[in-house]
Order: sequence, then C-alpha cells, then structure tokens
Amino acid sequence: MISTAAGPLAQAVTTMTSAPKEAFAAPGTLGQSVSRRLGELLVAQGLITQDGLARAIAQKGTSERLGSVLLRLNLLAEEQLLGSLSRQYGVPSIALSQLDIDPEALTLVPAQIAKKHDVLPIKRVGNMLTLAMADPTDVFALDNVAFMTNLQILPLVASEVAIRQGIERHYEGQTRGITDIVSELNSGGPPDVEVVDEGDESGAKIDVFELKESADEAPVVKLVNMVLVDAIQKGASDIHWESYEKVFRIRFRIDGVLHEMLSLPKRQEPAIISRLKIMSSLDIAERRVPQDGRIKLRYNTREIDFRVSVLPTIFGEKAVLRILDKDALQLDLNKLGFDPWALEQFQKVIRQPYGMILITGPTGSGKTTTLYSAIHTINSPEHNIMTAEDPVEYNLKGVNQVQINEGVGRTFASALRAFLRQDPDVILVGETRDLETAQISIRAALTGHLVFSTLHTNDSPSTIARLIDMGIPPFLVASSLLLVLAQRLGRKVCKDCKEPYEVDEDSLLPYGHILTGVGRTQVYKGRGCTACSFTGLKGRVAIYEIMPVTQELRDMILKGASTAELRVMAQSQGMKTLRQAGLLKVLFDGVTTVEEVLRVTVAE
Repeated sequence: MISTAAGPLAQAVTTMTSAPKEAFAAPGTLGQSVSRRLGELLVAQGLITQDGLARAIAQKGTSERLGSVLLRLNLLAEEQLLGSLSRQYGVPSIALSQLDIDPEALTLVPAQIAKKHDVLPIKRVGNMLTLAMADPTDVFALDNVAFMTNLQILPLVASEVAIRQGIERHYEGQTRGITDIVSELNSGGPPDVEVVDEGDESGAKIDVFELKESADEAPVVKLVNMVLVDAIQKGASDIHWESYEKVFRIRFRIDGVLHEMLSLPKRQEPAIISRLKIMSSLDIAERRVPQDGRIKLRYNTREIDFRVSVLPTIFGEKAVLRILDKDALQLDLNKLGFDPWALEQFQKVIRQPYGMILITGPTGSGKTTTLYSAIHTINSPEHNIMTAEDPVEYNLKGVNQVQINEGVGRTFASALRAFLRQDPDVILVGETRDLETAQISIRAALTGHLVFSTLHTNDSPSTIARLIDMGIPPFLVASSLLLVLAQRLGRKVCKDCKEPYEVDEDSLLPYGHILTGVGRTQVYKGRGCTACSFTGLKGRVAIYEIMPVTQELRDMILKGASTAELRVMAQSQGMKTLRQAGLLKVLFDGVTTVEEVLRVTVAE
C-alpha cells in the first residue's frame, strides 16, 4: 500500500490537484498545447543527439514507442525520459519502480485492458483512480477505464517499459508467456489435485514413448493441473483445448459464453493433449479418430469429474472437457427457477404412474439438471428407477444407471428392451435419437411406466411435429405424451454490481411480451465489476416453457394440427413461451436483462 502523505505518488497527485483546472478539464484536452514531438524536445534539451534520434527512429518497431527504443539503446536514462514526457504532455510523471501498487486498484482494471492500453492502476482514493499511462492523451483508454470503474481518472505519465513490467509483475502471470508460466509452475503447482484411478478396463496401451515422456514431464503435468483448477475456481462448464496452425489456445465456457484464457506455442500441443489422454485412459498413439473418456480429480476435499472428448482437426487434435461438479448440482425443483404455474404443472405430471415427459433444448441448456431434479424428487425405496445415458454425468443414489456403449452394441434401444424385463417403475432415456428408441419409449409409456427423455427441438409445440416426423403415429403421440418442457439458460445480473433503472412495460411489446398491467417498473442491470469480469452478468438462470398435453391438445394432434395452432391453444391454457417467460423474469424477478433474454430466445 502507498501513502498519499509522502513519496513520488503524493508529489504527483499534489501537482495534479494544484494545477490549473483547464489543463485537466477533459481527457481530450490533454497534450493539446504540445508543440513539438518527443524526439525534437529531447534534442532541444540536449538529452540526445540528432544522430542518436535518427538511430532510434531507424530501429523503432511499428508498435514501439520512441521512448522505449531510447531506453533499450541506452541513449537516455529513465529519469530523463519521464521528465521529458511530463513536459510534453503537461502531466506529472511517476517512477513505478519506486511504488508499491495498491492491490485494490489492480482489481478495478482487468489485465487484458491494462495490457491493451498500456496503463497500470496505482491507487484509488475516494472516487478517483490514479492511473499510470504511457500516453496520457489516449482518450479511448481514459474513457474505457473511466466507464469500467465508474471513477474519475487521474492520469500520470510513466515509461512504456515500466508499465509493461508492472503489468507482468502485478497481475500474477495473467499476461505472461508460457516460459514464465512453466517457470512459476516448477516452483509448485496446485498441491491438492490428484487423478483418481478407478481401474478403467479401457486403459490404453501406450506405444508412442516420446509423447509419453513429454506428457509426464513436471511442467506439462503442472500446467494441465493449473488449467483444470482455474476452470473449477472460475465456475467454467467446459474447457476447450484448441489446435491451430501456429498457436494452441485454451478457452473456458463460463455462464454459457466462451472466454480465451491462454495462448501457447504450437509445439506445446502434442504433450498437453497426450497428458489429457493419459489422464482419461485414452490411446495416445491414436490421432486419427475421435475418442471419449473421463477424468476424476480430487481437488482439496471435492471429487470432480471431467467428461473428455478428443477430436482430430486439420491442425492437430482438439480436446473438450465438460466439468461435472457434484457439489454444484442443484436437485431441488423449487430452486430451479420455475414460476408457480409451471412448477405446479411439472410436479403434477412427474408423480403420474405412467406416460411420457419430454424435455427439449440445445446442448448446454440444463436439460440434465432438470431431469435429475425430477428423478431426485420422486426417488424412493418403493420405485425402481432405471436410466440409460450417454454418458452418465452424475451418479444418483438409489438409481440404476446404465452407460450407453454403441461400440459393444449397448444402444439406447437395446438398453430399453432390457429395462422392460427388469420390472421398472420409472425409466429415463438420456436422448431420443432415432425412431427405434422413440417407439420403445412410447411403448413403455403406454404399458404402465413413467418415461423421461430429451429431444432436440426449438420449443415445446414443435416437439409434436418432430415426433411425427420421426415416424411415430399421431395417435401414439397423443395417447402417451403427458408434458413437454423446453428450456434455455440465460446469464444473471451480477449481484455485486447490479443497479436499478426503470423500464416501461409497453417498450417490451415488440419482443413478444404480453402486458400484465405493471406499467413502468424497476429492473436491474450490472455495471461491471471484478466479480463478473466487468460483464455485468454472473451465474445463470433457467427459462422454462411448460406445455401440459391436455385433452384439447390431444384432439388437435389427432386431427393433424400445425405447430402454430398447437402453440395458440397451449397459450390459451396458460403456457408462456420461452421469450415471454424470460421477459417476466426481467420485470418481476429482476434476475436477468432484456438483452440476455433476446440473446437466448426467439420471437414467436
């Protein structure tokens, strides 16, 4: 921490606050009185010669500043450069090497923004943030940081070299290259990470000794562990390890959106992918066909599963790890985000003795969570519950779960046939992929079993058309189906930086909203903070479209009604479309934003 009572920062702040106000009235006015460029100013002051200036200009890169070149060539001392920069811009200078940076100030500006604009936050005092800048006239940098932090910016000039060194030193390796990362890892990686060996029968025979040796090297092992732990701590759902022509990129999917976390040299790809294959008991010698596996990690006191998929691409292999954190699994229907009417309808049908319940939505929309929550709700010693999944994502106590393996003939259809000989009460089919699976599921629903399954459709009414298109006769669809639930996941407003604003309900009519009479009301948006990485959004909320299959809908299905006609009838009976349900969460719950609802839903 630094004191404002003494030292170079205090002197700079004093100078700034005592300077004429017109000198710092607005970011755009900074440096307007500068009449000569830095090189000319240095020559005029006798600090460098004309030949030295010409030499520096000749060696200057396109993105390199003249001052950095002069320091690199030892043609100028840093103190001399800072003095000249201060005179050129009319802004006090500061020597960063003499300061202890305030950690709180660092949390206000993300590393990528600091690196992009060559700025370094120094200290926050009240509503003012002191910012070291290589170019105090950079209006975009000033406006960006001011908007992001909602603070007044007090710019100080510092050398570009000192700022970049400060960024590397104070942002804990977020902007460092692979050499620095591996060096840090060598000094000790995450100590509480352990691969749990479950004795998988699919353990691979390793034939490529060089890959095995490179994958087992300590820096590679620690790098992979570091990425896995970082993903867990950031709440990521997926980790993407991607091979390109010249780089190897790592991205995290956080709250449904991908973020680039690290770019490594291409040469690191074989060792890292091989390490992931070894951890998931895959064949490191096989690089031509896709492979699927699983990793179980013990992190501190938690056991976390990773579902691994490796896919050959034109520039190497891409691996995607789906994080399956049992501690984060929410199995309480009351906490999933259903509105009262939807919750009542859903709880009613999952307690029926027979029939079929379908949950639809794209990959990553939370279908598995909803299915498991329903199974958890009705799970009891009196019920024989059997599931066929590909893959089994979470182990449920008291439930008989079967892993589908098409390579050995254990398909959804064959598993379902076997289930019917196992005296089941409830059957969960992970996905209805083909006509055979759909036929057996419906046959089970018609013969005294409660069947849960998923289907990839855009909304609830279009599920009827999808089943008929697969080849299921309308009379079987009408007689077996109890309820269709479509869902999406939208990002929530960050609770740490949310702020209210007013919106008129009428303004939502063009988006498909149905008026409720609330008029002008208060909703929320996120201003952006370190907790949400300055996006204003953190965490996710489910948006549901519940369509109970009533007698009126059954009659319409038998008559071959269109999807649009089914939707109109369902809405007249209480169904809210995904878009309407999402907008209600904005107006009455304040948990998300209009923009986020429009992003994840479509207008009907």
